[in-house]
Amino acid sequence: MKIVPLLAVAALMAGCASVSPEGPRLDHTLTATAQSERIKYVIVHYTVSDLPRSIKTLAHGTEVSSHYLLTDTNPPFFYTLVDENRQSNHAGYSSWKIYNQLNSASIGIEIVNPGFTETPAGRVYAPFQQAQIDQLIVLLKDIVKRRNIPFGNILGHNDIAPQRKQDPGPMFPWKQLADAGLIPWPEASRVAARLPGFQQQLPEVAWFQRKLAEVGYAVPQNGELDQATRNVISVFQTKYRPSLYDGTPDAETAAQLDVLTSPVPVLPAAPAAPATPPPAEPVDSN
Repeated sequence: MKIVPLLAVAALMAGCASVSPEGPRLDHTLTATAQSERIKYVIVHYTVSDLPRSIKTLAHGTEVSSHYLLTDTNPPFFYTLVDENRQSNHAGYSSWKIYNQLNSASIGIEIVNPGFTETPAGRVYAPFQQAQIDQLIVLLKDIVKRRNIPFGNILGHNDIAPQRKQDPGPMFPWKQLADAGLIPWPEASRVAARLPGFQQQLPEVAWFQRKLAEVGYAVPQNGELDQATRNVISVFQTKYRPSLYDGTPDAETAAQLDVLTSPVPVLPAAPAAPATPPPAEPVDSN
């Protein structure tokens, strides 16, 4: 009496294990509404080396890579090292807003640049070639269009890893990307209007920490001007005020933060002028 059920179970298991020679049966007629592009960010780096060593590290190394490598040749061009649909290992331990470990959600662009040298007078950063920036802007516009990258999601490596990274450094011309419509920028007139108030009364450290977090940075929220907070302030200043990036919370930094985190007020539309009625026709007295 027990043989029949056991045989049935064995037959059922054999049927489940069998695979159709044509492969799985897939129906592609439905598409989920709740989905989005996997790539949400573009991260800009410098290589801290010359072109041959950059190629050796990014193309032939086993630890780090990038989707694109922008050369310093004349003229500069891009090596496409990793397909955009695949993950490259360029971001490392990183965070921005609600995202962590941005390798899986970003495209990495490395720019050949020596980075910085240590001198008796302090650290000196190397400038970027204008031809490199021109090429970069062309590629960024293309990626933003194809991938629907949200406005504000083109970042530097130091933005997403402020405690351990400096690239692309204070010589990177972020303002040119803003002028090209690729990133937000604190409007100078609005910053100037708010500057006197912050010069008169500088906010507490906790205010700076809240504003930096609102922008997107991973920053302590302890109300203390510790080294981690200074590092984040310095990264912010490197981008928006590269003439001075010592990590000190000052009035200009406060004004820039306040403008970046305050939407431009939308003025109500003026009421439409009433339509002019057509001239009255003369009355026919006949």
